[in-house]
Amino acid sequence: MDFLIHLAEGFIGMFQEGGETFMGLVTGIIPMLVVLITAVNALVRFIGEERVNKFAQKCTKFFILRYTIFPFLAVFFLTNPMCYTFGRFLPEKQKPAFYDSAVSFVHPITGLFPHANPAELFVWMGIAAGITELGLSLGPLALRFLLVGIIVMLIRGIVTEIITDRMLKSRNAA
Repeated sequence: MDFLIHLAEGFIGMFQEGGETFMGLVTGIIPMLVVLITAVNALVRFIGEERVNKFAQKCTKFFILRYTIFPFLAVFFLTNPMCYTFGRFLPEKQKPAFYDSAVSFVHPITGLFPHANPAELFVWMGIAAGITELGLSLGPLALRFLLVGIIVMLIRGIVTEIITDRMLKSRNAA
């Protein structure tokens, strides 16, 4: 009998925990995202969508900038998960590669710029605790983490753009 009671309590507890998580989202990240989206749209309108598009076109003209500087700016200024909206300034065929490069960068930026991905700060803090316990400086690690992240986002952006291009060509050929 105790087993059934424990099972029933665990079952309902799972839904209670889900409800608490949902309320955390409703009172935490969702309002922040709504305000951030509104602010970014207002800023784009204030600056002028044409000017923003011209800047984005200059930043994305060459693949090396498209998958390094552009995602870096997106993650740095808009943070995770709002940074993915920068993709709206790209042609459709480049959006998957931009997303892939940006999503691969939300962790590496955390060491030097924790505001960019505070939800995942616990990963960096765990690593930092171990490094600090060894008596080592965090600066070199954070810089290496950032540099490797930029290289990885460049590679992922290029590879994903190639894959997307091939998939689009095969779909159009059929």
